[in-house]
Amino acid sequence: MAYGVKIAKGDAYKRAAKARRHIRIRKNVSGTAERPRLVVTRSNRNIVAQVIDDLKGHTLASASTLDTSIRGGEGDKSAQAKQVGALVAERAKAAGVEAVVFDRGGNRYAGRIAALADAAREAGLKF
Repeated sequence: MAYGVKIAKGDAYKRAAKARRHIRIRKNVSGTAERPRLVVTRSNRNIVAQVIDDLKGHTLASASTLDTSIRGGEGDKSAQAKQVGALVAERAKAAGVEAVVFDRGGNRYAGRIAALADAAREAGLKF
């Protein structure tokens, strides 16, 4: 089960492991017009969520901690991830999306990723 990512040492090993996990996830997760893909991209400082229709290659809705409504907000990074989840769900609903498939991007489903997903579910987006 080779995924085409070389083994390395230290931080490079972590990046390679994340790339392998992401490839493994993307083999099974694809967005359609009925159920687009909710993609989460996480960095050390910010988090970005996009709702993508993979068949057309279009982004239907997006939100991030760099949005003016969230930027410089109160709370820790998990609280900001919750705000991003609620905002992307609201924008997806406005675009006519009711259900999505969740793409965690090779990240563990914990912490900020789980906070974003839970907030999107609470806002009415179905996974």
